[in-house]
Amino acid sequence: MKKIAILPGDGIGQEIVAEAVKVLECLRDDHGLDVVLEQGLVGGTAYDATGTPLPEETLKLAQEADAVLLGAVGGYQWESLDIAVRPEKGLLGLRAELGLFANLRPAILYPQLADASTLRPEVVSGLDIMIVRELTGGIYFGQPRGVRTLDNGERQGYNTLVYSESEIRRIGKVAFEIAAKRQGRVCSVDKANVLECTELWREVMTDEAGAHPDIELSHMYVDNAAMQLVRAPKQFDVMVTTNMFGDILSDCAAMLTGSIGMLPSASLDENGKGMYEPIHGSAPDIAGQNVANPLATILSVAMMLRYTLDAPAMAERIEQAVSTVLDEGLRTQDIWSEGTRKVSTSEMGDAVVAAMRRQ
Repeated sequence: MKKIAILPGDGIGQEIVAEAVKVLECLRDDHGLDVVLEQGLVGGTAYDATGTPLPEETLKLAQEADAVLLGAVGGYQWESLDIAVRPEKGLLGLRAELGLFANLRPAILYPQLADASTLRPEVVSGLDIMIVRELTGGIYFGQPRGVRTLDNGERQGYNTLVYSESEIRRIGKVAFEIAAKRQGRVCSVDKANVLECTELWREVMTDEAGAHPDIELSHMYVDNAAMQLVRAPKQFDVMVTTNMFGDILSDCAAMLTGSIGMLPSASLDENGKGMYEPIHGSAPDIAGQNVANPLATILSVAMMLRYTLDAPAMAERIEQAVSTVLDEGLRTQDIWSEGTRKVSTSEMGDAVVAAMRRQ
């Protein structure tokens, strides 16, 4: 039996994770998935209850689980807290403590949503990109960091961008191995023309490519990569990049698909254990209204089944059910258009479960 830690978090995380749990329960009850689900607190709700965004009980639960399903963290009400105890520290703490260095963010356009993209259908139809983001290094974790007062009395904020050769090599290996199962192309994104740290990134990626002779490696500066994602996104197969660049580019890629509410993600350690979450945030402006799109979270469960639980057939069952409900014209408000039926968060989750049961 596998243990899944369920961490809804804050804002719409509570609502979307509830729908993903319905899917897991359907697989468990109707299709023999041998799992036990255990819930924990993380983020702002954890801070309110315990005084810390990552309680020891939650960290222990995540460490003992075979996989983690996370909703989202953060919200307006916690923005005034000291940065050391803000909700986001719970998420960063989980990534660091679990050693989740490889973040996989697919950007796939369902054909039913081609008109929902802000780009022309012919530009995005058939889009299927995998962004591999390094997750535990770079400027988000580098030391020293902080806010200091200079001799002239002016305050100065500073952060450190740092990557070791081994950190670069291991994320490159993940990207090359994923590309081997796709179209065989990796684009490494850096800023090697101005940042020495990413000059090393480019050198190590080039060297690692030698161990993967069947994979085509290209390099692109991050500013050009952002432009190319909007100009001609289908040129990319696998993109691999740093923590901060991956954070930005994957959100850009999300909108190519019509809504950030459609995109799942996986964060993996060296042994394939993962934390799975939608790439969007807690959306406090719509929290509690039962209007958020749960499909990214449900598709994150599919990634969990494929990458950690070794149940690809069940992953395909979920993905087919999502495609079915889209075929039926069901849409949450973020992907709704004339001629389709607007449904709530819970109605979308129920529809996916119903589609799974009809398979």
